[in-house]
Amino acid sequence: QVQLLESGGGLVQAGGSLRLSCTASGRTFSNYAMGWFRQAPGKEREFVGVFNQNWSGTSSYYAESVKGRFTISRDNAKNTVYLQMNSLKPEDTAVYYCAAGSWGVVESAYAYWGQGTQVTVSS
Repeated sequence: QVQLLESGGGLVQAGGSLRLSCTASGRTFSNYAMGWFRQAPGKEREFVGVFNQNWSGTSSYYAESVKGRFTISRDNAKNTVYLQMNSLKPEDTAVYYCAAGSWGVVESAYAYWGQGTQVTVSS
């Protein structure tokens, strides 16, 4: 089992930045790819990005809507993955979830989920 806890959400003006954190406990954190998803009001949860780090190096992949603005990183020593969000737009407003599992862009690739943290971007 892996328990995930997000933090760092809040209210920010358009063009601003936020950094979300996701701290893991339980099974070995470094064994999993870490993904971020988001769900806006009235919409389905959507993929934001995924990050993996292993003996062969690091890999990341982002949704087109956030590419160039959002960056995922992880600190295995702290069992924490981060989502740095820059140049935020009102359409980025959503509940953001981190997830641990296999590399993928669909929810079914991930076995473990956090409870979510709200990000609100004002215009």
